[in-house]
Amino acid sequence: MFNIPFIQIPFGYVLEFFYNFFDNYGLALILFSLAVKLLLLPLSAKSKKSMMKTSRLQPKIKQIELACGDDKQKYQQEVSRLYKEEGVSMMGGCLWGFLPLLLLIPLYNVIREPLTYLLHLDEATVTAIKEVVAKMQNVEIDKLNYYWQYSAAQNMGQFADIVKATSINFSFLGIDLGQTPNWQIWKASGWSEIGGALIPLFSGGLNYLAMFISQKMNNTVIKNDKGEKDEAAVASAQSTGKAMNLIMPLVSVWFGFIMPLGISIYWIAQSVFGIVQDFFLTRHYRKVYDAEDEVKRQKAAERAAEEAEKERIRAAKRSANPDGIVENTSKKKQQLREKQEREAAAKEFAKKRTADGEEPETSDQPAGGEENRPYARGRAYRADRYSDEQ
Repeated sequence: MFNIPFIQIPFGYVLEFFYNFFDNYGLALILFSLAVKLLLLPLSAKSKKSMMKTSRLQPKIKQIELACGDDKQKYQQEVSRLYKEEGVSMMGGCLWGFLPLLLLIPLYNVIREPLTYLLHLDEATVTAIKEVVAKMQNVEIDKLNYYWQYSAAQNMGQFADIVKATSINFSFLGIDLGQTPNWQIWKASGWSEIGGALIPLFSGGLNYLAMFISQKMNNTVIKNDKGEKDEAAVASAQSTGKAMNLIMPLVSVWFGFIMPLGISIYWIAQSVFGIVQDFFLTRHYRKVYDAEDEVKRQKAAERAAEEAEKERIRAAKRSANPDGIVENTSKKKQQLREKQEREAAAKEFAKKRTADGEEPETSDQPAGGEENRPYARGRAYRADRYSDEQ
């Protein structure tokens, strides 16, 4: 197993502090789990926000799925574009969600090696104790049980000539948390073994419950463009998360039966604290998203009112012109009508002057200024332009 000393050593001191304060190894693991949860709260909040933001996009993703049909490549491109526009990372929620699982590796080493990380014995002392344990069990040192340090840490009086250290009590609710449980519960000989076999199952059940509740809470923010709950998108999101809701609990059960029970106690505490944390984080971000949904509803109402007003105007026009006759307003027709109006106005003006006894104005001056070409236009006209004299 990977050793990460810069994490494992602080973990060991924190776990030792809780154990010495409460004199209970199981309670120390639970409080240690709480400390880790609080330490990772900013990252958990970021993960929760990302997951809820992704959930809010489910209605749009559903529309993209219907629009793209069987074109998977186009679907992936459109979804990626949507995530980029909305500022959502496709792996953001999962990445921060897996970080607590990565802490299981150093925690596992701390739990597996109590002589090193709880009693803080140096390597030479641990090796000397290991040789004594191998002789006592009449086995080669390399063939000792992987978790041999538990039995040694529980009976430190046997090694008084090597080191003076207090034994560690791994009992919690009558169950030895140093044991690796046997899934064959029917072969259990006492409560410690029966309880040990039940703890991994309880861990898996709580893990499933925590993920189920988290998904339900995330889905409460799935709304359509009008800010209303989108049932179809909610159903789609639930079906997508079913696989993950089963895989992670099964992994926790598997770990529980191949590792010391301390790991399962830690995982149980993480699930319980995770449910509480999800409740408060969801309530916080739901207020933010509810405010956004209210804005959406107001805009939708405004659009509906504008469309209703446009329809009212259209209905009024249809009522005023039931036959649907529309006047021709082409450019040529409009120019012709304007010309006719000007000519009619000129005739009307001429008639009025005649009726008043005035003679219409006449002029002997040709329109173009030349007698020989009375209708010529332009200043460049010359009468002799084409004469033979040139």
